[in-house]
Amino acid sequence: MILEQYYIECLSHASYLIGDETTGRAVVVDPRRDITEYLDDAAKHGLTIEGVINTHFHADFVSGHLELVEATGGWIGFGAAAHTDYPIRRLSDGQHLSLGEVDLEILSTPGHTWESISVLVRERSGVEPVAVLTGDALFIGDVGRPDLANLGDGSTADLARAMYYSIHHKLLALPDNITVMPAHGAGSSCGKNLSAELTSTIGEQRRTNPSVQPMTEADFVELITRGQPAAPAYFSMDAAMNKRVHPLLDQHRRIPPVTAAQLRAGLQGGVRVVDARSVDDFAAGHLRGSVNVGFDGRFAETGGMVAEVGANIALITYPGDEQTAAMRLARIGSDNVIGYLTVGTDGAFPVELTDLVLPAPRVSVAELDRLRAEYAVTVIDIRNPGERDVGTIPGAVHIPLAQLRTQCAEIPRGKPIVVHCAGGWRSSVAASMMRADGFANVSDLIGGYTAWKQAQDAV
Repeated sequence: MILEQYYIECLSHASYLIGDETTGRAVVVDPRRDITEYLDDAAKHGLTIEGVINTHFHADFVSGHLELVEATGGWIGFGAAAHTDYPIRRLSDGQHLSLGEVDLEILSTPGHTWESISVLVRERSGVEPVAVLTGDALFIGDVGRPDLANLGDGSTADLARAMYYSIHHKLLALPDNITVMPAHGAGSSCGKNLSAELTSTIGEQRRTNPSVQPMTEADFVELITRGQPAAPAYFSMDAAMNKRVHPLLDQHRRIPPVTAAQLRAGLQGGVRVVDARSVDDFAAGHLRGSVNVGFDGRFAETGGMVAEVGANIALITYPGDEQTAAMRLARIGSDNVIGYLTVGTDGAFPVELTDLVLPAPRVSVAELDRLRAEYAVTVIDIRNPGERDVGTIPGAVHIPLAQLRTQCAEIPRGKPIVVHCAGGWRSSVAASMMRADGFANVSDLIGGYTAWKQAQDAV
């Protein structure tokens, strides 16, 4: 049996290739849009991909099921509750799919969404499963959040109660030695306490996962509906895209370079210019109106927070990062990258743009404390709700980064603004986005809340 996991850090996303070496038949589970890796590995193992299984309608990325069907002629499988405008194979609880000797059993595990399923993998029919692909039901260290369904046919509490049953009566009923292989890992907005481990076992999760410990249904509902990360606005758009026919991703596309004149015109014409360099390099010198989304962080998801899916985007990257950066944005449906400009680690922009280059204002903890003592600053905390459990800067206004673009109108403009996150990466995103959108005198806090708390503790 072939059971390959494909994990991308940028979206904390795991997909899978399952194949039967005796028959050469295979399926892909929860694929991303750039499908070349699945096709290449299938060819390497002598497999023919005959189907795609999505464990649910993903909200954080655009699934690659349509691309795989175009490439292979296979079928698309979803849980029985799914509704799409393209043909699907409805997969019911207890249904078995045979690849030859390899047997796949479908478990209905609603809770994250109503159509959510998990897939039990057996090397041969009738033997104990070796793995369970849990989608966004059971994670390593957590369970899926119940508030992203966007289906309009059940409340968050209803889904949370369904998740309680799925976890305690379906997944925890499996033998302890079965390998757990979820669709997401640490950093995903589809849960709040996901582990950096990519696989585990049912027994290990039973022992160590705080969200699956014995508790009442009411306590479980309270636990998984409280403190979830703010959901980026693009999640609803991607969930909708995954239910309908949409343009396919060109697997071989190459975005072109842009000239200095084109970039200047783009900045003036409403193109979102995303600078993918590090926080420090951006702070040292960047183009007025550009937004810093560092390539070293959660680039795709954060890109979806600063620019609407479908908006025109121009990239500023280090040499060699430009095509990968565009592909990462395409994974969330942002296909309109019009081009790129590369800037080396020396920070030198084309001479034609030097009049637009300026440093990013940043403040130290000591400078922030001075401003706060003078009552002359608005502090904005862009961390997620659960992050604030460790403490807050007194008086800070809480607007999670995922909601900042839509809530900027509520921020007073009469005094300086200092934005902070936990460590400084996201605050550079937020402060630069606010400046690009017309706010004056916006700085971000060097070192974030962590640095502020350390300074307080040292007093």
